[in-house]
Amino acid sequence: MSSNARAITFRLAILFLSAAVITAAGCTSSTTSTGTGTTPPQQTGPSFVVGTDAPMASIVSFAVQLESINAVNSSGTSVPLLSGTPTVDFARYNGLQTMLDMNDVPAGTYTSVVITLGTGTIGYLNTSGAGPATIQTMNVTYSPSSTVTIDLNDPFVVVNGGSPVGLRVDFDLANSIQVDGSGAITGTVDPAFHVRAVANNDAGGYIDTFVAAVVSVGTQSFVVQGPHGENFTINVNGSTEWDGDASLSTLNTSSIVELSGTLDKADQTLDADEVAVLTDTGFYARGQITYVTPSSGPASSFDLYVRGLLPTDTGLTLGQMATVDLSGSEKYYIYWMHNQFTDFLFNSSALVAGQDVSIGGPATGAANSSDVTVKRIHLRNWGFNGTIVANSLNASQGTFQMQINGFAGVLIPETVTVYLGPACDFRYGLGGFSDLSSATEIRVVGLLLKNPTNGNVVLLARHVDGTDLTDTTTAAWQ
Repeated sequence: MSSNARAITFRLAILFLSAAVITAAGCTSSTTSTGTGTTPPQQTGPSFVVGTDAPMASIVSFAVQLESINAVNSSGTSVPLLSGTPTVDFARYNGLQTMLDMNDVPAGTYTSVVITLGTGTIGYLNTSGAGPATIQTMNVTYSPSSTVTIDLNDPFVVVNGGSPVGLRVDFDLANSIQVDGSGAITGTVDPAFHVRAVANNDAGGYIDTFVAAVVSVGTQSFVVQGPHGENFTINVNGSTEWDGDASLSTLNTSSIVELSGTLDKADQTLDADEVAVLTDTGFYARGQITYVTPSSGPASSFDLYVRGLLPTDTGLTLGQMATVDLSGSEKYYIYWMHNQFTDFLFNSSALVAGQDVSIGGPATGAANSSDVTVKRIHLRNWGFNGTIVANSLNASQGTFQMQINGFAGVLIPETVTVYLGPACDFRYGLGGFSDLSSATEIRVVGLLLKNPTNGNVVLLARHVDGTDLTDTTTAAWQ
C-alpha cells in the first residue's frame, strides 16, 4: 500500500489523515531416536492466534488469564495453540487486532475450539456517585463455566509445511459480562467468543498492533522480545514504512517498537508494513489521556490512564493513572501517518482528553507515576463507542456526528464530527455509508484530533463498526 493510499483529506481546509501486547514464539518438532530405530518427525504446520474484542461501553479493562486455547478435530483429539498461560486485557484492543501466539501444531483438520479462562478482573467506569466518575475493579466469577466450546463454521486446516493458518478470537464483552436488573456490573462472566479460521493473508489475520522490545538487528530483519520473554523475527523491506525519523539503522537494544503486518507465508516470521519506534531509551506506556494542563495552548503535562506498559517494574501501574510532564522538547508522531502535516495536527497544543497515545522515554523517568518524563509521544487509533446524532449524516461530505459513550464519553462530553476518507471501511453488519441511516449504536476506530483552526474535537475514521458480531467481513486497513 502506498503512502498516497493512506492519505486522507481533512475537510476543514487541511490535509491529514489504534498494549501490553503478547508476542509469539515458534516451536519446532524434532526427530527422536529409540533403541529400535529412528522415529520420523511428526508432520506439523504453522498456526497463529489473533485476538480482538467486541466492546462494552462502560468497561475500561477486562484482564484475564488464558489458561488454554485448544483446537479439536472430529475424532476428539485436542492440540494446544498457546504456549504458556498469558494474561490478556481484551478491552485494550477495542477494534484492533493483535497476535496472541504462534506455534507449530500437528497437521490436520480441526472443527472446534475449546477456550479455558483463568483468574480475571473487570475495570469499569463508576458514575453512580455525585462527584467525578471513577474507575472501579472487581474479581471475575464464571458462570456457568470458565470453559467454552465453539464449533467452527469453516474448519481450521493445518497443512504440513504450508502457509500459516490461524484463528481470529473475538471476545464479546457485552454478552459476557453480566449485569443486574439496574444495569450494574455483578462480576459474573459467561464467556462468549466469536471464533473463525483465517489465513495469514486474510483481513482477519492482519496484525494491526504489535508492541515489543528489540533484541537484535540484522540486515533486513530484527528480533523482538515481548513481555513474556518470547522472541520473534520481524522482516522489513523497501515497502516497509517507518514513522517519523525511524529506520532499521536507528534500532538498538533499548528500542521498543510498535508494528503492523502479516505473518510470512513461508515461515514463522512477521512481514512489517509499518514500524514506529515508541522509545529508544527503554521505557514505553500507552493509554488514554484523561486531562491536559493547561486546557489550551502548549500543554505542560497530561494525565494518562495506563493500558499498556514495558517494562512493568517502573513506578507506573496498569489500570492506574500517571502524570506525564512535558518539557517542550518532545517529538510527536501519528501512527500510520508520516507527511508534512503530522507536526501541524499533533503537537503539544493539540493534546486533548480522550486521545489514545503511546509515550516513550528513559525508565528512570518513569520511577514516579506522578512525575513521568518522556521523549516521544505517538497518537494511535482506538475504538470509540457511541451514538449517531439524528439527521447528522452528510453523504456528500462523508461526515456524521457522534455522541461518544462510556469511559471516553466522560472525557469527551461534546458531540464530535466523524470524517471518513477513502481508506475507511465498514464492518460488522455495515457495508457502507448508506447503512448508517438505520444504525444508532456504532464504534468508530480512528484518530481523535483537535482541529487546529477552531479547537473542536474531531474523529478521523479508519473503521466504522456495527453491532453484528457474526459478520465475517472484517476488512483490515491495508
